[in-house]
Amino acid sequence: MSDPIFAEDFRAEPWWWHAAPRPEETPAPLPAETDVAVVGSGYTGLSCALTLARGGRDVAVLEADTPGFGASSRNAGFVGKVCKHGLGELVDTLGEAKAVAVYRELGAAWDYVAELVEHEQIACYFTRCGRFVATATAKQYEALARDLELKERLLGEPFEMVPHAEQRREIGSQRFRGGAIMPSLGSIHPGLYHLGLLERARNAGVGIFGSTRVTGIRRERGVFEVHTARGAVRARDVVIATNGYTGRATPWHYRRIVPFRGFMVATETLSTEQLERALPGHRTYHDYVNNIDFLRRAPDEPRILFGGLTGTMTDDLALMGRRLHARLVATFPELEGVRLSRAWSGYCAGTLDLWPHLGVEDGIHYAMGYCYAGLPMGTWLGHKVAARILERNDGHTLFAERPFPARFPFRGGSWPVPLAMAWYNFQDRLSMRE
Repeated sequence: MSDPIFAEDFRAEPWWWHAAPRPEETPAPLPAETDVAVVGSGYTGLSCALTLARGGRDVAVLEADTPGFGASSRNAGFVGKVCKHGLGELVDTLGEAKAVAVYRELGAAWDYVAELVEHEQIACYFTRCGRFVATATAKQYEALARDLELKERLLGEPFEMVPHAEQRREIGSQRFRGGAIMPSLGSIHPGLYHLGLLERARNAGVGIFGSTRVTGIRRERGVFEVHTARGAVRARDVVIATNGYTGRATPWHYRRIVPFRGFMVATETLSTEQLERALPGHRTYHDYVNNIDFLRRAPDEPRILFGGLTGTMTDDLALMGRRLHARLVATFPELEGVRLSRAWSGYCAGTLDLWPHLGVEDGIHYAMGYCYAGLPMGTWLGHKVAARILERNDGHTLFAERPFPARFPFRGGSWPVPLAMAWYNFQDRLSMRE
């Protein structure tokens, strides 16, 4: 690519595929029947399949593309304990006890990922590195402090406010005016984490069938017939674990999921001095707005991974690479001459009420709609779906208690995203005013 911002080795694919390339394999013949058919091979599908297989069920995972081709190998690798509804908002709307219970479960999802990685010995650079949330104004700084004080009081979550005069120990940018450290949050290599789950599921006896797009599901006499581009599979239970890649084959779910694109770039290799000046805190980072810019060090090489402009409706990754490069340089002007080695995107999924959802509709189990928290919540809720199918006592989750709403005139697709992002961007501009 002749553009000077792109390195000679530039590729329009996730940086994560460098160490964790997607499996290339000839799809095995489909089984005629199975106990459970899981649609989708991301974190949700594999976590669910692993728990089911170890619980004695025969499981077939059906994937439209190569396993993990979607957001599970494309996300930023942030492991947090948050949802789109802030703790203060939930205290006001649900009451303190219910709000605390929701955030306790978010913490349980984080703990589950940590325990799974340790127990399964998945080499994926998982670490409790902490997160730095950067503020641009005194008003944002004060609001963030109030949010974190409430979390500390109700949840015991520690934090540290970092004033502008001291922020260079965390981030080498003058774009911000202080921020906060949340030391209990973590990071991971999402591609290696996914391949680790894939290997453990296969070792447990799960059948993984790539290039097997599901085209429809029919229920007859208590048994499901799952139709795919490669034939049909009969199953006693079906799990939909497609999140941002949910399609018209499951129309009930399609009407309730709002897919949106996330975008990221990876720089070329940086010097130790460049990396230490930009991100001396070795944490994950984002700003304190709705439509965030987010960044981190690559865990395996001296590069910066930078994301933003979420929800932009384009397939042009060269264009998005240029736009993200401009935002990176606006944050760190000394990186102006640094080129990009990768640019990529993937589909996340929101819901109309901004809550993750788990449940059963017409006998079909589902978990989806993670609203920016897909890595911990996808793993956690996939496990919960499996526990419910196995009729175990640990299948309870607060995210199964809320109705999964559909609202006229939305019938599926990404068309509401530009309207939602325009609203978020307007709110962000207001929050930037002193």
